[in-house]
Amino acid sequence: MVSADENLVLVFNGEIYNHLQLRRELEQSELAPDWRGHSDTETLLASFAAWGFAATLRKAVGMFALALWDGRTETLQLARDRMGEKPLYYGWVGGGFAFASELKALRQVPGFDNPVDRDALALYMQFCAVPAPYSIYRDIGKLLPGATLTLSRADVAARRLPAPVIYWSAAGVARQGLAQPLADEEEAVTELERLLRLSLSGQMVADVPLGAFLSGGIDSCTIVALMQSQATRPVKTFTIGFQETSFDESAAAAAVARHLGTDHHEIRVAPTDALGVIPSLPDFYDEPFADSSQIPTFLVSRAARAQVTVALSGDGGDELFGGYNRYRWARRIWSRLSWLPHPARRVLGGSLCAIPLSAWDRVSARTPYVRGLGDMAHKLGRRLQKVRDMDDLYRGLITEWPADSGVVTGAEPLLIQLDDKEQVADIADPEHRMMLLDMLGYLPNDILTKIDRAAMACSLETRVPFLDQNVVEFAWRVPLAMKIRGGQGKWVLRQVLHKYVPRPLVERPKAGFAIPVGAWLRGPLRNWAEALLDAARLKREGYFDPAQVRQKWDEHLSGRRDWTPSLWCVLMFGAWLERQAS
Repeated sequence: MVSADENLVLVFNGEIYNHLQLRRELEQSELAPDWRGHSDTETLLASFAAWGFAATLRKAVGMFALALWDGRTETLQLARDRMGEKPLYYGWVGGGFAFASELKALRQVPGFDNPVDRDALALYMQFCAVPAPYSIYRDIGKLLPGATLTLSRADVAARRLPAPVIYWSAAGVARQGLAQPLADEEEAVTELERLLRLSLSGQMVADVPLGAFLSGGIDSCTIVALMQSQATRPVKTFTIGFQETSFDESAAAAAVARHLGTDHHEIRVAPTDALGVIPSLPDFYDEPFADSSQIPTFLVSRAARAQVTVALSGDGGDELFGGYNRYRWARRIWSRLSWLPHPARRVLGGSLCAIPLSAWDRVSARTPYVRGLGDMAHKLGRRLQKVRDMDDLYRGLITEWPADSGVVTGAEPLLIQLDDKEQVADIADPEHRMMLLDMLGYLPNDILTKIDRAAMACSLETRVPFLDQNVVEFAWRVPLAMKIRGGQGKWVLRQVLHKYVPRPLVERPKAGFAIPVGAWLRGPLRNWAEALLDAARLKREGYFDPAQVRQKWDEHLSGRRDWTPSLWCVLMFGAWLERQAS
């Protein structure tokens, strides 16, 4: 869109939830142009013309990736939203500079011949996703959340890339919030409810059909409960059910939907449905991405798109309010093991891994509310063989192929935000350190990537009310004792939810959004996987050490170990590489 004076050109992907407020402010200050329409794009462009780039970004509330060209100064300015809900790729392609929301767009630029970046591939193998600021291609990166990049014609001519500038810092917000903790629990619950309602009031505005994902967990139930409480008709809700009962939470979601009175839609998924999605994953995700919950995320998005154009999700609640198991278990585990010498921890870790999955499963069957005990024990065992402190333990829990594994041949280490110890150095609680690191890394690189790409593949827009900046800034003022209490996370969020939904309907162990990929790799997916993991093929492609990959594949097939995430990384890269060659 071109500005009224034709000096500015805006390319914009996303939603500005407070754009009507910005319009009013422009009109009251007599800075508004003669409006040509009603879109948030036009509002944003007028705001840039009136207030400038930095000031407008500070005022804007929403999710976005954008580029603004100023014809007077001949400068290009890129920006990404605070939490990283929308993607923005940029870099050198052919003889010039290019940017896009999708890598497949950059591949269409004349002269594109950027090779796979082996160093970024090694990061992908660690984290199951390529973390910002890198991409799978050399000389192409991702803009970090809350960052801008300004580029002039002279920069392009000199092939010079200025450093991005952070306009909103998650680490800064965390430190500021922790320095001003809330003391009154009742006040915290009331304020959280108010801020979530305020976030929803902006995100429920749409001129197209709108609904919400409902998994039956605390986060999505809270969002749906608050949506329904301020809606004039039943909210359309969507959940997915599996034939494998140990992975199926559709009954819990349906019970919550009945209580709230939503217009609920349950999609039953057979293994063949999920298996049918796998060949399309490289197209959906544009670069290698290996969180296997991408499959049910796509399926529920596709089902929702049949009835709505916009869907709200409960993502972000875990990182903000202490929902992940590692926040509750890491300190407890470390307090029991830290006194052991490192060699003894290595022996203990090896012993946990030596117990077959079948034995762990027998224990799990006798332990109420514990699912996947063998997977957890093997994962912990592998990590214990290397950890030396709490931060080490966290790093181990969120990585698959260790940085020093050498599985990617010819790779050199790259620095990422997790390596910047200064970001968490002055945060005392290890749980809060983990939450911040997840907010900087796991949330934008994995969770938000997963839902954005899956939904976009179905032409469905997703919105994430928990990631409203006011909610995020408030969450960091909530003391740890109001987040994790009595062995449970999200205490303050639960108090909000319990105002709308009885405790028995929602108080269940955290399950996650999973499918039995590990079992499928030994069954219906075995031939597909075997072709991609063939030693001769791996050697011919030249990216991975075939011996390491084959060892894990053989151990997985035997049932001695569960290497699902590690193998899924190799498989998703192989499938992506195959698609690039076609």
